[in-house]
Amino acid sequence: MSTSGAKEVATLGGGCFWCLEAAFEQLRGVERVESGYAGGSVANPTYQQVCGGGGGHAEVVQITFDPSVISYADLLDVFFDIHDPTTLNRQGADVGTQYRSVIFYHSPEQKRVAQEKIAALNASGVYRVPVVTQLVPFEAFYRAEDYHQGYFRKNPYQGYCQAVVAPKAAKVREHFADKLKV
Repeated sequence: MSTSGAKEVATLGGGCFWCLEAAFEQLRGVERVESGYAGGSVANPTYQQVCGGGGGHAEVVQITFDPSVISYADLLDVFFDIHDPTTLNRQGADVGTQYRSVIFYHSPEQKRVAQEKIAALNASGVYRVPVVTQLVPFEAFYRAEDYHQGYFRKNPYQGYCQAVVAPKAAKVREHFADKLKV
């Protein structure tokens, strides 16, 4: 439990926001995960606008977390584990700039931690090609339409959820069992 009660926010994009939301909401210390849009030029975009590539937004999740329970570095470990940070504007069959790998940092400290994670991944040889995750200062978050919030929880048997979201959620349970909510 945080003694100061201070919460932090992380904003991450790595493909479909349904996948990211399902992954991060399982983690102890994560208090809220909202699907939405960031990084574009259009205020209050719609899902149709973002999917059409207009306005330059990425599908993202905004995570409110307690840093005394889970660190920003831990969130980035999960982030890099559940998506391919080496594919430009693509995650599997999802193609377009709206699916880019991107970290919108909220502070100089978040930027530093993200730079260190990316450098460590590139140096580790875990990937045969360099990480292409963008590192961008946070400007604005636009919450996605209500039907996107908690999508996997509400639609676990939907085809895309079974084929794409469920395996990523399961990967988090397997790789980060020590960080899961009870």
